[in-house]
Order: sequence, then structure tokens, then C-alpha cells
Amino acid sequence: MGGTEAFPELGEHCQESSCNQLDFLPFRCDGCQKVFCLEHRSYKSHECTKANPNNRTVVICDACSVSIERRGDEKDQVILDQHAKSGDCDPSKKKKPVCPVKRCKQVLTFSNSTTCKECHLKVCLKHRFPSDHGCNKPLASTSGSKFLTALAARSGRDCGTQEKLLPTSPPRPMEAF
Repeated sequence: MGGTEAFPELGEHCQESSCNQLDFLPFRCDGCQKVFCLEHRSYKSHECTKANPNNRTVVICDACSVSIERRGDEKDQVILDQHAKSGDCDPSKKKKPVCPVKRCKQVLTFSNSTTCKECHLKVCLKHRFPSDHGCNKPLASTSGSKFLTALAARSGRDCGTQEKLLPTSPPRPMEAF
């Protein structure tokens, strides 16, 4: 039993031997029927000896993007090696690349993708500008590109290294009225 002095029936301690954390929303393992905290709730994290046989897990092949069901305690690398030797692994069926920008699922093809000139990341056309894909490489100031130099100065980059482009004339003396 867990809880506090005021509420002794509230919560339970994690039954992982190294943890024993008091958890107010504990999880009961459907295999071994023990109580665990959020960190130790999975079969793998508490090394459950009675893991649910109906539970299905898969391994994804990097070469062909096929999901292979794991049976028992097989290691991922052993499953992938067996898959490659079986002749079922067909790299031509690999899923097409998608835009790497967070939450963008656009499939990249030759006609709808571009490579950023700053960070060399291949992105979809919607994220082609450095500010749209989180490009963290600063714009390079080249002498041949006045536009990039002006853009860098305007966005706050290189503001200390730029000299003022306005012509300077000697100050006029103030006249008294």
C-alpha cells in the first residue's frame, strides 16, 4: 500500500526492485499482474517473464521498408538478417523520401524538391527558403550578391561588420536666427 498520511489508500509503489516510486496513477502489467510506474510499465522495461503472447511487435527493414513481425525474444538484427537472406527484401519497394521538416509529409520527387544552398538539406518547395525549414547556417556575404548582403544586414546578421553605404558629407554649421 502507498499513499500519504492523509490519504493512505492513494497510489501504489512501483514494484520494480530498483525504483519503488510512489505513483498516483500506477499501471498494472497484464502479464505478471504487478504494479509499475510510467517508466517501468512496458514488458521490456521491467523484464516481464509473462509478457502477453498476443502482443505483436515488428521490426522495420531499412532497405525495403517492410515490417517483419517479431516472434518471442528474437533480436532485431537476427530478424533482419533472416529477412535479407530469404530473398523477400526488395530495395526497389522502399518508401519514397519525405520532406524532413517537422510535421511535413510531402513526398520528395525530382519536380517538387530543392536543395538548400546554405545547409544542403533536400526539402519540398513549400520549405525552400532557409527560414521555412529552420536552416541554422548564416547567410554568406559575398561581394557579388548585393541582395544577400542587404538581406543579411536587414535581418540583423553582419550588422557590426557592414559600413554605412550612405555618403557622408561634413556637418553644416548651425545658423542663428
